[in-house]
Amino acid sequence: MFIDIAAISLKSGKGGDGAISFRREKYVPNGGPDGGDGGDGGSIYFVGDRNLRTLMDFKYKTKYSAENGEDGKKKNCYGKKGQDLILKVPLGTLIKDERTGKVLFDIKNEGEKVLVLKGGRGGRGNVKFASSIKKTPRYAQSGLKGQETNVILEVKTIADVGLIGLPNVGKSSILSILTEAKPKIANYHFTTLSPNLGVVNIEEGKSYLIADIPGLIEGAKDGLGLGHDFLRHIERTRLLVHVLDVSGSENRDPLEDFDLINNELRDYSEKLLEKKQIVVLNKVDIEDSELFLEITKKNLEDRGYEVLVTSSITRTGLKELKYKIYNELQKLPIEEETFDEYYDEKIDAPEEQEPWTVEKVDDTIYVEGPFVENLLYRTNIDNYESLDYFYKRLTEVGIIEKIKELGAREHDSIFVAGYEFEYME
Repeated sequence: MFIDIAAISLKSGKGGDGAISFRREKYVPNGGPDGGDGGDGGSIYFVGDRNLRTLMDFKYKTKYSAENGEDGKKKNCYGKKGQDLILKVPLGTLIKDERTGKVLFDIKNEGEKVLVLKGGRGGRGNVKFASSIKKTPRYAQSGLKGQETNVILEVKTIADVGLIGLPNVGKSSILSILTEAKPKIANYHFTTLSPNLGVVNIEEGKSYLIADIPGLIEGAKDGLGLGHDFLRHIERTRLLVHVLDVSGSENRDPLEDFDLINNELRDYSEKLLEKKQIVVLNKVDIEDSELFLEITKKNLEDRGYEVLVTSSITRTGLKELKYKIYNELQKLPIEEETFDEYYDEKIDAPEEQEPWTVEKVDDTIYVEGPFVENLLYRTNIDNYESLDYFYKRLTEVGIIEKIKELGAREHDSIFVAGYEFEYME
């Protein structure tokens, strides 16, 4: 089975909490704070792997979490960083935001590694809050929560050449002869249920990758048959080899078949018709094939297409086709698709750069935004010193000043990230 789309949930690791600890050593009077920092949570990466062809693994497991960071320890010992989670995907995988459909990353190269979710930062231990004024701080920071998101993985086969055409025109047979691939071949429609890939070797250092795209049918662009799911694989190819059955064995007109397929390509994406096409008139070994051969060949050549005549049974024309494809590829540029990609936000931006808002609604002041949410999450509201640090940070970034500008009076209720605080001058 070929799985080329998968929806999965991701969660990076939570940062470990900072430790509250004090030195307790013999002969060391007035031991100071020695609580260490918590370890950062593990991040989630995707890596391109040329040995993978499908997203089968993601079909059976859909939730992935990186390891949490360890809490800080006494004696200034830091908590261990959470282990990163590295997920391997086939080359040609798009990583999309499930909510918006926006492409975040496009993995094309072997070993290409992209960061999708960064782990939460570890909290600072109480040793980091010691100063000449406050020598024995009795508070520490909690680690930041990990990030969560849902993504869609979508594989678009990366091949130099795509074999296209209606079902049962002989594409798989041509592929098996040109390469060492062993596609399933039989005389019925939809034999090919997934794109078969093979390498065509010309000589040492000269080769190309060819894909047998599953047979299309009329209405493929609208999702009929297998076509809609696999039209995307044609987008990555540089050259199309359009295979037609000129034997008349299924009572079809090859010219009508040619136009039908190209109409499906055009309706899916105008760019597909801009790709170079070589037309292959196949199955000329079958009796009565000459009835369609000459008129089809002349018609297509008059339209400007290069036409080759082949037979998988007698091997007619296949050597010529093999080298013709290679020579055409030398003339075609390697094009890279571009997308509206990557995150607009800075995942690991300093707290001071994280957004916050202060607004007054019906005489009540509300403070919201990632900055205050993260700061409050890391604050022990039952600890006076921790609350004092919380107030200090709000002052440093200008939130307290903004609250004053909005006319806050003593004992007014101020809602910070959903929590109610009493305002004191």
